[in-house]
Amino acid sequence: MMCGHLAAAIAAGVSVLRTARAAELADYVLPLTGSINGGNTFPGAALPMGMVKLGPDLYTGSDSYSGYQPGGVFVGFSMLHMSGTGGAPKYGVVAQMPVLGSGGEGDGFVTNPLANISVGRSEGGEDVARLGYYKASLASGVTVEMAATYKAGMYRYVFPEGEVGSNVVVDVSHVLPSFRGQGLGQSYLGGNISVETDGEGKVVQYTGNGSYDNGWNRSPKWTVYFCGSFDTAATYKTFLGNATAGETLESYDETPSMDSVNRLGAVFSFGNARQVVSRVGVSFISAEQACSNVDSEVPEDSASIESLEDAARRVWNDKVLSKITTTDTRSESSLQLLYSSLFHMTLVPSNKTGENPKWSSDAPYYDDIFTFWDTFRCTTSLFHIVLPEEYEEFIRSLVDIWKNDGFLPDGRSSFFNGATQGGSNADNVLADAYIKGVRGLVDWEQAYAAMVTDAEEVPPNNNDPRDRSSSTKEGRGALADWLEHGYISTKYGRSVSRAIEYAGNDFALYQVAKGLGKTEDTAKYLNRSRNWRNQWNPDLETLDFKGFLGPIAENGSFLDQDPLSCGGCYWGDDYYQGLPIEYSFNAHHDVSTLISYAGGPDAFLARLDAMFTPELNPSGDSRFNKTLFNPGNEPSFNTPYMYHWVGRPDLSVKQSRNIAKSYFKPTQGGLPGNSDAGAMESWVLWNMIGLYPVTGQTTFLVGSPWFSDLTITLREGHELRMTATYDADYSREEQQADAYYVQSLKVNGHDWDKSWVTWDDVFATRDSGSGSSMEFVLGKEPSTWATGDDTELPPSPASETS
Repeated sequence: MMCGHLAAAIAAGVSVLRTARAAELADYVLPLTGSINGGNTFPGAALPMGMVKLGPDLYTGSDSYSGYQPGGVFVGFSMLHMSGTGGAPKYGVVAQMPVLGSGGEGDGFVTNPLANISVGRSEGGEDVARLGYYKASLASGVTVEMAATYKAGMYRYVFPEGEVGSNVVVDVSHVLPSFRGQGLGQSYLGGNISVETDGEGKVVQYTGNGSYDNGWNRSPKWTVYFCGSFDTAATYKTFLGNATAGETLESYDETPSMDSVNRLGAVFSFGNARQVVSRVGVSFISAEQACSNVDSEVPEDSASIESLEDAARRVWNDKVLSKITTTDTRSESSLQLLYSSLFHMTLVPSNKTGENPKWSSDAPYYDDIFTFWDTFRCTTSLFHIVLPEEYEEFIRSLVDIWKNDGFLPDGRSSFFNGATQGGSNADNVLADAYIKGVRGLVDWEQAYAAMVTDAEEVPPNNNDPRDRSSSTKEGRGALADWLEHGYISTKYGRSVSRAIEYAGNDFALYQVAKGLGKTEDTAKYLNRSRNWRNQWNPDLETLDFKGFLGPIAENGSFLDQDPLSCGGCYWGDDYYQGLPIEYSFNAHHDVSTLISYAGGPDAFLARLDAMFTPELNPSGDSRFNKTLFNPGNEPSFNTPYMYHWVGRPDLSVKQSRNIAKSYFKPTQGGLPGNSDAGAMESWVLWNMIGLYPVTGQTTFLVGSPWFSDLTITLREGHELRMTATYDADYSREEQQADAYYVQSLKVNGHDWDKSWVTWDDVFATRDSGSGSSMEFVLGKEPSTWATGDDTELPPSPASETS
C-alpha cells in the first residue's frame, strides 16, 4: 500500500503554504555532503529509511561503498544502496544502464552487452543532487534522472539527437564490487528475467530476480525481485553468459536458462527515441509484490520525476526536517549542515516491514543496520527524538530478530547478522530506549531475554578470516573469558576494546533488570559492569600519565603496551580502530572510578587536554593536526565532553565546538571520516543542538547551541524550545566564532546550575502540555555557572557502592 505521505504528495490538492514550507527546509539539504574523501555517503534519491535508494554506480578500481564516486566511469544506476559504510560495498543491484546502439548498423541494438558498456561523465559535467532527485550527464550525451519512493523508483533517460539506437541494459548480475582483497566482495549467484510483450511483440513489462551474497556483513545468499516497465515502445533481447568485457557473447536469445552463468540481463531498444521513462519496483518476497509496489507508489498514469521529487521533499519535511526548526537564518552554511546531517542520519536503517522473506511476524522489520558499534553512542538516541514512532518499531524489530534468529544484531543487512566489531551494543540501544520510557507495543520481558542471550551465551565461531578467534557475526565472541576471568585475554582479537564495551553492555542489562524488578540480575550485572577495572594496567605510562586499559596474556599477566599505539587497530589486534589512550576514557557508566584510576580530577583534566594538543600523536592523521583525539572515529566521540565530570563544562564546549567547526562542513569533503551510517552526522547534530547524550543513562550533558532559537518537535505535539541570548552586544561574527560559553541557563523557567539535564527534564511529555524550555545566555569568556564547589556533577552510576 502506498505510504499516506506519498499518496497525499502525489495528489493534486496540496496547499501552497505547505509546499513553500517543504521547499524552504528541503533546499538546505545538500545530498552530496560527505560523499568524498572517505565519507562514503549516499547522495541519490531516497525517502527516510526507504528500502529503495536509487543512484549511480561508478567504477574507479577502488571500493564505491555507496555507489557514488567523484571520478571514474558509470557502470550502472541501481535501486539498492547503503550510505556511509566501510568494510566492503553492499548492494548496487537491480541496475539499468543507458547505452547507444550501433550507430547505423543493423537494428541499433547493443552489439555485446557483456562487453564494457561503461561511460564517463560528460566533459565538465557534474552530477546534480537535490532532495528526492538525482541527475547524471554521461559522456555519451545521455542524461539520466532519478527519483525514488519507499519501494520503487523512476528513471528518465534523454538520448542525444542524431544517434541510432537508444537502448537500456537491465543487468541482473550487476553488483558493487570490492577491491580490498578481504573476501568480502559480493557475488552474483543466479537469477532470471522474463519479458512480457503485447500482441505485436512490444515490451509491456519485465520481471525477475537476482540472488547474491557477501558484502560488509559476510551475508549468505539473499534474493531480490524486480518489476519494471517503460513508457516507450521497445523490442528486446535477453542475454546470459560467462563472458567478461570484450569477450564473445555465449548466447543472446529470448529464453535464457541459468546453468553456471555469471551474467544475465536484457537489452531493451527504443529505436531513435529521444526520451524514455522507466518505472521499477523491488521486493524481497516476490516479483508480484514488486509489481504491486511500483504500481501503488509510482502510478503509471500520474507519476513523473517532478511529482516524485516534490513528494519526496514533502515526506522529508514532514517526517524529519521539520522536527528541528529555527528562525535563525544568519548562517546559511549552518542550516545546510543541520539539514544535510538530518538527511544522511535517517537514510538507514531501511524499513523493510512486509518484505522479510525469512519469517512471518506481526512485528515491524528494519534491516541495513550499520552498525551499533558506530551508532549506539549518539545516533540511536537522536533517532528516538526525531522519529519516535519509527524508533519504537525499530526496537520491536530488534527483539523480533532475536526471537527468530537467536541473537540481537550489531550489524545486519540482507536479513543476516554480521560485523560485530566490539560488544553486543544492541544491549545499549535497548537499555537507552527502556530508561527513556519507550513502551508502546515493546515486550520488555522478551527484550530483556534477548539481552541475557548476549550476556550469557557464547555465539558459534563463524571463522571470519579477519579474526578466527571467535564470532564476528553476533553476540559476544569473547564471552568465555569475560565470564571466567572478568577480563578478556589476548586469546581473543580486540581483547581490550571488547572488554570496555562488554562492561558497558552489562551496565545496560543492569539498567533494564533494575527497571523490571529482577533483583538478583540487577546486582549481578552491576558488578559485571565494573569488570573493565580488571583490564586497567596501572603500570602503563605515556606523556607523564600512568595507568591505562591494557592487554592481558592468557596466563593472566599484564603485557607491556604503548598507550599511543594500537598496532594495526584492526580485527585481530587488541584495540579496534582506536588507541589505548582513547579507549581508556570509555567507562562512561563508571566515570568517578575512572577518574580515580587516572590519578584524580586534576590528572584526568590534564589527560583530556593532552588529547587535543597538536603534534602529540606522531602517527596521527595530518587532517587532525596529529592530535590523539580522532574526530573521524567513534571511540573518541564522547571524549570532548568528559570535562563535565571534573566540573569544567566550559572546556567540553570549547573542545567540541572547535572540533565541529573545524572538521564538519556542508561540502562533499565535509566529514572527518566515514559517515558510518549517519554516526558522524548525529555527533555534529548534537553539538549544534547544544546537548550530548550518555547512552544507557537518562543524562544529557549541556553544551552550547549554535542557533539563537531552536524548536525540537517531540511526540504528541510536545516541544523543546531552546533559546540563546548574549551577555553583551556582540557582532554576528563574534557570536558565531567566539561567544559560545554558557553564562547562565534556565530549564523550564527555573535557574539551572547543573551541567546536565535528564530525559524527564526536557524530552519527556509534560502533563501541563506547555512543553519544555532551555534558555541559554552565552558569552565570550568561560563562567562559573556550573563549576562551583557545590555543583552536582553528572551521574556515575556504576561508581556508587551498592
